[in-house]
Amino acid sequence: MNTSVLRRKRVVLPALATVAVLAVGGTVWAASADDVSGDERDRVAAAATGAAGGGEAVEVERSDDRGEAYEVEVRFADGTEVDVTLDDDLGVIATERDDDRDDDRDDDRYDDDRYDDDRDDRDADDRVLDASERTSAEQAALAAVGGGTVLDVEASDDRGVAYEVEVRDGKGVEWDVDLGADFSVVTKHQDR
Repeated sequence: MNTSVLRRKRVVLPALATVAVLAVGGTVWAASADDVSGDERDRVAAAATGAAGGGEAVEVERSDDRGEAYEVEVRFADGTEVDVTLDDDLGVIATERDDDRDDDRDDDRYDDDRYDDDRDDRDADDRVLDASERTSAEQAALAAVGGGTVLDVEASDDRGVAYEVEVRDGKGVEWDVDLGADFSVVTKHQDR
């Protein structure tokens, strides 16, 4: 019997098992390191569900993106989800419908389903804006980001959003600004 081979197996196999355990444990620790808990989680979850218009915060994490502090996944009773991004002061940076649940089905809580794709190819965002709408949307978006240059203005088909405006501010940062029918800011976030 070759005793040197047996000795190597006795050393190598436990070493491999240790490396595997450390790798799995490190991965679990890294994944949970961004989770927010306790009173901080409660405050962040309340801000996110308020911004989403209800629902339950099912995941609350610290964000590693510049200018963002928290990312919250909010789930509604019907199973639809919204991702809410917050800053350090719990101000809303962005709210976006989470398309991970079912890419073939639109979330009617945030999309305007007045024109069913099976009936017609028309959509609310295909509507041409008149000069007054365009001017008002531009002024509101510029005020929201502190001035700059309007790159694009269009009608929106997202529920609660009437206009989508792209603006480049004085520092060269591009912003997406969503406005309501009364030209109030619904959301604004930096374009990436």
